[in-house]
Amino acid sequence: MQELAMHVMDIIQNSVVAGAKLIMVTLVAENDLLTLKVEDDGCGMDTKHLAQVENPFTTSRQTRKVGLGIPLLAEAARASGGSFTLLSERGKGTTLCASFGIEHLDRAPLGELAETIKQNVHCNPQIDFELQLTSIAGNYIFGTKALKESLGTMDLSEFLIIAWISENIEEAVKNIYGGILHEINS
Repeated sequence: MQELAMHVMDIIQNSVVAGAKLIMVTLVAENDLLTLKVEDDGCGMDTKHLAQVENPFTTSRQTRKVGLGIPLLAEAARASGGSFTLLSERGKGTTLCASFGIEHLDRAPLGELAETIKQNVHCNPQIDFELQLTSIAGNYIFGTKALKESLGTMDLSEFLIIAWISENIEEAVKNIYGGILHEINS
């Protein structure tokens, strides 16, 4: 995957399949590291599966025998001078943390994070999503639970609401990371 947002999409899909009701995505830029954390309250993994998860030939999918998402993310993190950890407990959920060297030549660009979050909110209205973006430039928090409460009976999947979510997150990404992640220019 050529963009970090595509890794986020893949990890969120794993959380959706795991039955998560809440998925939290945190992105922090500090000390020359960009740290991505994805937490869910899904079914979690047992210790045997967790020990094998970085093996591309280990997957819980029945449709194919290869699972490349987590191995590729782990390799992307380490190749850019960062690290990768995955913690999970059966019945309690999973926490994935990957860090990337911000200035490292091999760090993938962030990509379309706003589009990734928008698509997941639109396609999974039964799940609550939280997004937190942090850098020296500021902090931004988006959450569907609070948005649902403020909208009342309006549906999150309505075009204007989905468009607002995307625009709001895109603007936040530019404000929070524009001077730090050099691929964001506008």
